[in-house]
Amino acid sequence: MRSTLAQKTAFAFLLGLAGFITLAYGGVHQPIIVVYYAAIALVIVLVAVDAFRSGSIAVDNSYVSVVILAAAIYGLIQVIPFGEAAAASGLAGVPATISLDPFATKQSALNFFALFLLLTAFVAVLDKNKRIHKVVIAITVFGFAYAFFAILQSFLSPGKIYGIYEVNAQTSFGSFVNRHNFAAFMEMAIALPLGLLFAGAVERDKKLLYITAVTLMGVALLLSGSRGGLVAFVAQLVFLALVTLGKGGGKKLALRIALVVLLFGAIVGGSIFVGGESSLTRIAETATSDNITSDRSHIWGVTLKMIAANMPFGAGFGAYGVAYTPHDSLTGLERVEQAHNDYLQVLSDAGLPGLIIGGAFLFLIFRLARQGMSAGNQWRRAVSIGAASGIFAILVHSIFDFVLHITAISVTFVMLIAVLIAAKESYDDDFPDDPAAHHRHRPRRSKGKIASFRK
Repeated sequence: MRSTLAQKTAFAFLLGLAGFITLAYGGVHQPIIVVYYAAIALVIVLVAVDAFRSGSIAVDNSYVSVVILAAAIYGLIQVIPFGEAAAASGLAGVPATISLDPFATKQSALNFFALFLLLTAFVAVLDKNKRIHKVVIAITVFGFAYAFFAILQSFLSPGKIYGIYEVNAQTSFGSFVNRHNFAAFMEMAIALPLGLLFAGAVERDKKLLYITAVTLMGVALLLSGSRGGLVAFVAQLVFLALVTLGKGGGKKLALRIALVVLLFGAIVGGSIFVGGESSLTRIAETATSDNITSDRSHIWGVTLKMIAANMPFGAGFGAYGVAYTPHDSLTGLERVEQAHNDYLQVLSDAGLPGLIIGGAFLFLIFRLARQGMSAGNQWRRAVSIGAASGIFAILVHSIFDFVLHITAISVTFVMLIAVLIAAKESYDDDFPDDPAAHHRHRPRRSKGKIASFRK
């Protein structure tokens, strides 16, 4: 079945949206978020039109999208009034809700719902092997170009993004105001080409191109000075080495270790060549920062108190800043908005329901990764390995930072999940382990993941 114009337009919009949000300072400003919501609404309309005209639609059979929707629903439950709160400071008649900050919780619920729609739309358009190829190429090319731009800007205009938006040069990198978010994006952009290289699914004449792209993205990641990003990247390399080990015993293990060492050595060497010693010492300098809002040991200690105080239902999605202050043992002059550990913050914001939702999400991602990495087609298996490594890197990075709270990071994260969902299926335009052969036939819709309906 041929693609409709609506489906092609939706696919192009989704790819463009991911790039636009990243370049638009990571999508942290309200006007950009409004554009983001409007774009998702338009894409959903296009997907609906395509489904109506074609009589079929690709659906998420992994249930990851259902878990994201469950988070949105629980956010709405947290703002339902249950009577009135006790009068305080002369205020009476204030609705009693689970959330300590209902407005912020409504915003968080809306964000979760947008991600649910985004994942639904991505899965709907990734119904061909050819489309998966295009996503891999788009992410790799964009990641390479974006890394080059970020490195160039770090030397030519370190205090201004695009030379116009003045920021703190010590905390920003690329188009992100926070360098940790840039590192997180690079972890995902580098994932797919790394997966193809480690799994041996890159044609011989293209290996140098992929290695160059990976090296430049790695250099940019290291130059950002993000400790969490460095730890996550190393974990990502170890993950790739282990999952691609297969059979071969000690010899293959030694080769994988050598590949990791050589790749990381080339990235470190490139960073020193490009940025001098500052590219490495910057990471050490952040460890001695006296900024209260990023003192993780203190913040995590306060968060544990918050978790105990707001059990079993949590303080409310997005209400962390309000819930934090009563438990802070310091002056409270500097407001802490995030826990710098998404696992602790889920417990703080959503309590036991959050633990269940978060646990279900991790379980489904793990199951999805195992299915994808067992795909019969070598190229799609390599894509699954790459996507899984990018997701794994973000999950590791989330131990130290709040990267998934940034729109651009969450959009790219959802894109990798969609690729993982799509890559485990079989397609009519599949070719046995030949990444170039898909251009020789007209693609058709997959029967393996299409839910058909009658009009």
